[in-house]
Amino acid sequence: MTTAKPDHDRFTTTAADGFDALLRERYSCRGFLGDPVPRETITRILEIAQRTPSWCNSQPWQVIVASAAATDRLRDALLRHARENERAPDIAPPQEYRGVYQERRRECGLQLYESVGVARGDRVASARQGEENYRFFGAPHAAVVTTEALLGTYGVLDCGAYVNNFMLAARALGVASIAQAAVAMHSKFLHEYFDIGDDRLVVCGIAFGYEDPDHPANRFRTSRAAVDRAATWID
Repeated sequence: MTTAKPDHDRFTTTAADGFDALLRERYSCRGFLGDPVPRETITRILEIAQRTPSWCNSQPWQVIVASAAATDRLRDALLRHARENERAPDIAPPQEYRGVYQERRRECGLQLYESVGVARGDRVASARQGEENYRFFGAPHAAVVTTEALLGTYGVLDCGAYVNNFMLAARALGVASIAQAAVAMHSKFLHEYFDIGDDRLVVCGIAFGYEDPDHPANRFRTSRAAVDRAATWID
């Protein structure tokens, strides 16, 4: 009896280089053109993202995808709500950023503020930039990702993988995106707005569409730590 050998030739350096290039091309877009994305393109993004692996193949994600008109209605309602109400997330935000995590967070924030001309210490301008989250940065489309509440941390983890693959699939099809924790900070509002049951948790939002290449917020890229800062070898 012979054992079939794995077809390693299918997984080539060319494929790895292509994946690396895709990861490098994807970035958090904060300035979009108003042109809507064709429904067939969005469907293809969803089809690709649906291949995301999950714990016991539970596939806990559900995604609400808004058309251009629906996104306009949502952005107006969410912005009004955010201005008048405290945050009420389903999933608690980080307790604290410290050490290298705070350094990376600060670096990203400073890059953003510098790109859009917000001076350090200008709270009015920084708050105005923060509200762009609730406008979905002008994106023609918004999505809300939820998970089955009873699946707990693993359901959220699986949804994180789904969001990543959604954004990579979008980039591969020429569509820009940004995952938005700020949207999930108003989960209670989203539950009411979309009639999301209490059996589900809002994980995050995703704004997506075609990027505005002239928008200043799209001109910087965040850094990545070297592999030896993240990986430990055991021989």
